[in-house]
Order: sequence, then C-alpha cells, then structure tokens
Amino acid sequence: MRSSALMVLVTLGMVGVAQAQSTPPASGAPQFSTISNNAILSSRLIGLDVQSAGGKGMGKVEDVVFEGGQIVGIVLSVGEILGGGQRYVAVDPSAISVRYTEGENRWQATMNADVDQLKSAPEFRYEGKWRR
Repeated sequence: MRSSALMVLVTLGMVGVAQAQSTPPASGAPQFSTISNNAILSSRLIGLDVQSAGGKGMGKVEDVVFEGGQIVGIVLSVGEILGGGQRYVAVDPSAISVRYTEGENRWQATMNADVDQLKSAPEFRYEGKWRR
C-alpha cells in the first residue's frame, strides 16, 4: 500500500515537471485566429540583423523563446560583432524594436545597446534539449 501511494506521488510529480516544460494543454476544440496586418511572423525575425539606434550592427536574431505560450526572449548571435567565435545572448523582447518599412519592403530591428553591454551579457548556450 505504501509503495503504491509512493508510486502515485512520483508519477504525479513527473507529470508536473513535464507540464512545466511545455506550453499549456490544448483546449478540446480548435480555436482559430485572425492575424492582423500589424503582426510579426517569427519567420521574418529569424536571421534579421539587429542594429543600434545609431546604425551599428549588434547581432542577428537566432531564435524566439516561448514559455507558457508567451514570448519571453529573443536569442541573438553576437559572435561576429564581438570579434570572437559563435556567441549567443538572450534579450527581453521589449529590448528590440521591429518594424516594417513599406517603401523599402524590408524588416528592421533596433535595440538600445552597445558592444560593451553585449560583452557583459550572460551567454546563452544551445545545450541539453536545445542542442543543435
């Protein structure tokens, strides 16, 4: 009896861990969305060069990070900017401004940062379940 109760608790604990690493459970019926013209698709962000407000290259968008169904980060590749090997940093989505310029038919991304801030930023590593 005691081992059965322990197994149930362990199983429930494992289910909780699995849900914490994924998006919220899907609802029973599909829900469809209408996407407005003001939306930004992640496919347009990946590979986008990010510049400082002064036009200096800050890096390139490598990934968009989701947690609990919300965007929580943007991973930038900054190794080329810093003059070293491949290096990644994760920034809050609010730190990057993305806009589409109609006349030029292109997307632009800017952020208020300088090279020293990129150097001192914590490094993001593609390890474990994110390994490439």
